[in-house]
Amino acid sequence: MIAKPAPKAAAKAAGVSGGAGVPQPAGGAGIPRHVAIIMDGNGRWAKKRFLPRIAGHRAGVEAVRRAVKAAPRIGIEVLTLYAFSSENWKRPADEVSDLMGLLKHYLQSEIDELHANDIRLKFIGDHSRLSADVVDLLRRAAERTAGNGAMTLVLALNYGSHDEMVRAVRGLIADGVRADEVTDAAIAARLDTADLPLPDLIIRTSGEQRLSNFLLWQAAYAELAFTDELWPDFNEASLQRLVDEFAQRERRYGGL
Repeated sequence: MIAKPAPKAAAKAAGVSGGAGVPQPAGGAGIPRHVAIIMDGNGRWAKKRFLPRIAGHRAGVEAVRRAVKAAPRIGIEVLTLYAFSSENWKRPADEVSDLMGLLKHYLQSEIDELHANDIRLKFIGDHSRLSADVVDLLRRAAERTAGNGAMTLVLALNYGSHDEMVRAVRGLIADGVRADEVTDAAIAARLDTADLPLPDLIIRTSGEQRLSNFLLWQAAYAELAFTDELWPDFNEASLQRLVDEFAQRERRYGGL
């Protein structure tokens, strides 16, 4: 069983809108309330071992399992994983099919344990392009775990920050919001992350140092951490090290 996070429950955190303003104070001992990860390096991990790319993605799923178990033990309330970007459709069709198959297998095989460990599942992104069986699986997983409070696990699927903001603006127009009524809060309320705290720490593995269209609005005051580790090699010690580094940073949010 996954240990419950020490200081605060994720259900309480989920009541804080995360789209506007600055993040709420970090958790106990400087622990980031919301950690988001760009999981990069599966293909390179496989290539180094002369394996097919799908082997890297399978190893990446094991890293997801490790991160999901480690995060509540560390005290993280929300863990967001960039699972499939809106740009990933540009990859070969067989690789996209493999990724969708791994997603379905992960949810079907892990949902019982996630629910038993009080993990709430949330999915962000434009799901209109996903197959009907995947969308149904996401809906059922979210509904089943909606009342859980140990941690919120957010999977970004067919997600792109530019697309998210376009959808938010279209929502403003559809709701008849006048130009002089448009505020940070009005936009934030229409983002996919409206019921989540802002990310405190965004991590990218594999040595790349960019956000790749991930949580651009929400990342305004997030701390960024880049590690050379490839995602399949990422483990609890990796996460703990980056959380410890986060705790040493001084966050001023534009003040002194």
